[in-house]
Amino acid sequence: MKELGCGQFGVVRLGKWRAQHKVAIKAIREGAMYEEDFIEEAKVMMRLSHPKLVQLYGVCSQQKPIYIVTEFMELGCLLNYIRQRRDTFSPGSLLSICQDVSEGMEHLEANGFIHRDLAARNCLVNVALVVKVSDFGMARYVLDDQYTSSSGTKFPVKWSPPEVFNFCKYSSKSDVWSFGVLMWEVFTEGKMPFEHNPNHEVVMRVSQGHRLYRPRKATPNIYDIMQRCWHEVHRTLPASYFLCCECLTTGLGSDPTPNLNH
Repeated sequence: MKELGCGQFGVVRLGKWRAQHKVAIKAIREGAMYEEDFIEEAKVMMRLSHPKLVQLYGVCSQQKPIYIVTEFMELGCLLNYIRQRRDTFSPGSLLSICQDVSEGMEHLEANGFIHRDLAARNCLVNVALVVKVSDFGMARYVLDDQYTSSSGTKFPVKWSPPEVFNFCKYSSKSDVWSFGVLMWEVFTEGKMPFEHNPNHEVVMRVSQGHRLYRPRKATPNIYDIMQRCWHEVHRTLPASYFLCCECLTTGLGSDPTPNLNH
C-alpha cells in the first residue's frame, strides 16, 4: 500500500475499500492512544455522516496494530494545504474554508458530539477543494506530551479555552473557541497560534484575557467573529448562514464570492 504520510497516531497508507473506493488506512502506533476506549467510541463515530465530516468506515482491532479506515482526502491536511499555497488565497476563499468547517462542526454539535481537538491540522481537503473535519472525538485517547497539562490532563493548549485549562471542562463551547483559533490559522495562511510562547505562557496569557491578533487578510467583521468565539461567557458557534449572510456582505467588501478555486 502506498504510504501517504506519518500522522499523530502512526503511518497512514492509501488502500481500497471493497475493491472500489480509495480509503486512508491509519495504522495506530502501539502506545499512541487508549485503544479499548477508542474502539467503543468509534462505533458512535461511524454513525456520523455529513458532507463536511471525513467519514470513518471502520476499525480493524483483531490484531496489532489497530487500523482505522477513513475516507481518502486527496489534498491532505488543511494546514499544509494553506501553507503550501500561501499568498494565493482571496479573503473569500479563506472564508469558504471556514464555512466548510463550520458546517461539519454544526453537525457534530447537533448530534451531541464534542471534537476536543479542532485545528487546521485535523481538517482535510479533497480534490474538489472541499474541506472536511477529521479525527473528531479522538483527542481524549491520545498519549502525547503536547496534550498534557501540569496536572496530567490532556488538551491541545494553544487551541483551548480557560475552562479547559482550569477545570478540564469540555463542551460544544470549547469547540467554538477552537473554531475561532482555526479561523485565525486559516486567515494567517497557516501560522502557529502564539508561536513565540510556550504552553505554560499561553495558559497564563489567555487566562488574563489576551487574545490572538487580527490577521492581515481578516476584515474587522471577520475578526469580530473570531473574538466572539473567544468570549469567556457568551460563546456561540458561527453557523453557516451566519458566515454567509453577515461575513460575505459586510466582511469582505469587494470580494463577496466564497470560492476555493484560485
